Amino acid sequence: MTDLKIGVVGIPGKWSTEVLADALEARTGFRCVVDMADAVLDLENRALVANGQNLCGLDGLVIKKISQEYSPATLDRLEMLRFAEACGVRIFSRTRSILGLVNRLSCTVTLANAGIAMPATCVTENIDAACAAVQRFGGAVFKPLFSTKARGMTLMDADEGEAVLRKKIADFKVENPVMYLQKKVNLSGRDLGMVFLGGDYLGTYARVAQTGSWNTTILHGGKYEPYTPDDDLIDLARRAQAPFELDFTTVDVGLTGDGPVIFEVSAFGGFKGALEGASIDAATLYADHVIAGVSA
Repeated sequence: MTDLKIGVVGIPGKWSTEVLADALEARTGFRCVVDMADAVLDLENRALVANGQNLCGLDGLVIKKISQEYSPATLDRLEMLRFAEACGVRIFSRTRSILGLVNRLSCTVTLANAGIAMPATCVTENIDAACAAVQRFGGAVFKPLFSTKARGMTLMDADEGEAVLRKKIADFKVENPVMYLQKKVNLSGRDLGMVFLGGDYLGTYARVAQTGSWNTTILHGGKYEPYTPDDDLIDLARRAQAPFELDFTTVDVGLTGDGPVIFEVSAFGGFKGALEGASIDAATLYADHVIAGVSA
């Protein structure tokens, strides 16, 4: 038992948030779950307060989930936490690391600059260019810049006919002025989550589609299964997560006929997939990592 005060930024009542808070409480005797919707940043008094607790007075904060759904407002919450970080609070992962991931395009550009293999990608505000890209790819997945668990993603097929395709693209553009689309790749109903703690590889789980859906997310009926990758695949995922310098993350990997591709690096990583698919108690390991970091 230590006298450290380490809070968890997350969604109160959600399993991943609470299990991490449990693990930290078991080691420190202190429990603080922060919902950023309740936080107040008081610059005059140099305080960030949530539920009566000045977060700037804590030893550490672990960002397990910044909001239920990603949006530009998520960036504002991170900026509030960046102030606490400037006040000396150790934050896991650092706000600058997460700021580079919440926006899908920012993550993609960093991966591309690092030479990481990804599906063919087009980003545009132009409907004609988006339509041409779908036809060139044969099919594409349109992805909101701010989303998790495949929410808001739309599959566009080149064989739908140009008039139908243009209408679907125009409808997508209403809510997504900057359109991000990736070539639809054949994953044979399976993709991977590769788990890293402090840059060290922990293990891999597979997400397997069960309902005939084109995506494998648990939200759309997928399930977790164990998976053992080869050393080359581990090295690819390690290189993908390295530029972000995250304390905990999951790298989403697709296995295609042309080789593996990286879809994204998670800002927060998934505990449930790690536990159910790879028998990794990520909450306990992460809690120990955080305490060691704060104590150093």
